[in-house]
Amino acid sequence: MSSVPPVGSNGPRVANDAGVSNGNPQFSWNLTEANLMDLVHLLLPPDQVLPVIFVPGIMGTNLKTTDTKDAPSVWRLDDIGGGIPTAARQWIWRSAGTRQTLLHPDRTAVDNGGSVPDECVGSVSATTEYTRRGWGEVGETSYQDFLLWLERTLNGYGANPALWPDFLYAGFSATPEPGEYVPPSKLAPDVPMRMHKLPFMAEPGHLVDSIWSNDLIARARYRMPVYACGYNWLASNNLAAGVLADKINAVIAENNRGYSKCGQVVLVTHSMGGLVARSCIQLDGMTDKIAGIVHGVMPALGAAVAYRRCKIGIWDEANGLSADGAALTIGRTGKEITAVFAQAPGALQLLPNQDYRPNQRGDWLRVVDPAGSPALRRPLTDPYKDIYQERSRWWGLVREAWLAPEGGIAIRWNDYAKNIKMAADYHAGVRTSYHPTTYVFYGADAEQPSFEGVTWNVDSLAHDLYAVKAAERTSTAKIVEMTFGEVTDTGENPLRICQQLSPEQLRGPYPMQPALYGRLQCALQDGVGDGTVPESSGSAPRRMGGAAIQQQFRLTGFAHEPAYHDPVVKQVALYSLMKIAAKAKVNA
Repeated sequence: MSSVPPVGSNGPRVANDAGVSNGNPQFSWNLTEANLMDLVHLLLPPDQVLPVIFVPGIMGTNLKTTDTKDAPSVWRLDDIGGGIPTAARQWIWRSAGTRQTLLHPDRTAVDNGGSVPDECVGSVSATTEYTRRGWGEVGETSYQDFLLWLERTLNGYGANPALWPDFLYAGFSATPEPGEYVPPSKLAPDVPMRMHKLPFMAEPGHLVDSIWSNDLIARARYRMPVYACGYNWLASNNLAAGVLADKINAVIAENNRGYSKCGQVVLVTHSMGGLVARSCIQLDGMTDKIAGIVHGVMPALGAAVAYRRCKIGIWDEANGLSADGAALTIGRTGKEITAVFAQAPGALQLLPNQDYRPNQRGDWLRVVDPAGSPALRRPLTDPYKDIYQERSRWWGLVREAWLAPEGGIAIRWNDYAKNIKMAADYHAGVRTSYHPTTYVFYGADAEQPSFEGVTWNVDSLAHDLYAVKAAERTSTAKIVEMTFGEVTDTGENPLRICQQLSPEQLRGPYPMQPALYGRLQCALQDGVGDGTVPESSGSAPRRMGGAAIQQQFRLTGFAHEPAYHDPVVKQVALYSLMKIAAKAKVNA
């Protein structure tokens, strides 16, 4: 008994499959001396094509400006060494005004000039093919290793599933005689298969549906070339859905000519890319053109961390320098992040939506007094009205003054309010929108703490040397009613409650220093997840999507941005693709 597939020996030489061009297979072969008369076999790849299109998350697409004719890159995630993206060098010290000016959805577009691999794998015969397939549109640091692995795994081991190295089964094979030709193994039907690192349990109470040889035999009908689809993540996900639909139509047309037949694609998404895909299936005819979707670390109901970052930035989430690189690049402080997010419908669509309920009441935003008792709970019913459009109270999402940073191109409150209304409409539109063949994985790791909710702790300084007479001391009940003007806020933790002084007191010959009454300290993570998306939101597809969710995996061991680098995640993605391909439509 041996682990199958076995390796044959002494068989006819096989030409290297160099991919497919214009719908027809091409082969490369090195010329040999005239006296070598061995037979050369040209193994035709399957004529059926089921392309895989990868859809990245927010900040995962390279962007260029549309303000100048040469359209220079303004957001590029090429690797400059050690996995550090170019954007880190470009942006980490730029002001809020510069960010607002350059990172606006109406002044940016997808940049397809990012780095692509310098090696050919799978069905790729020339490195220019990567750019044509869209790989240069997405961040090298976040995604290139995964895309290379996926292309090699799906297309680099031939069309015989018995020889695919990620799938194992027990079988018998006779030991060949010396010099004897051993034909390639053939996978029999109804054989249970094993995959390295694939979990046995998907979620508590949900076993992983076994993968069978029948699944692999059915999947072997297809070539599965890997594409990528970047989109302007500053604009609404509804607009991005249209970009994705155009990409799907173009990829199907490209692979449906000559020897090749193609009628559907498979989508693999990361983070916000899942929201784009869920919007895309609502467009006319698109559900039938998609065989299935694999959603990875998707904020299905939004993420409370989006609110927190608009208030105080990211610097204290993971001790500054160890924080998520792309997120750190978008802005260290609340001022910097708000300057971009307030004008970016796509970013605002990551806020917790109407179904975000990490606790029974759904009040994920709290202000807590020094004794630990909540003095404010929000939302009451509607997060858009109760939090995001709160224009006066300091705990509202956006401080209006930050909409006009120095050196920026200011937006008005009405512009921001229109974007929030767009987010509310978007969330309502995709609420239960899931493709009927959907696979999901999310993070639920205590080592990757995440924000299920956001808590402001009131730190009273009434005992302090700065304390004033009792009548002037500020109660927590009064604090929650304070306006933006009554709370000192630099966009970093903590906010401060100071004595209100008149302009004369501040500017006189003997200017006064305002007494510090208290601090508003925004608490750190209160739940598990992947460091960005909390478990309650990542696991929501099963609750919201019903029978459309074929399998949902609760995983640990990875952070949000590099999720697809994880070996278990790769196996889960491959498993899901096999299951989807096994049920895809065969084209006549």
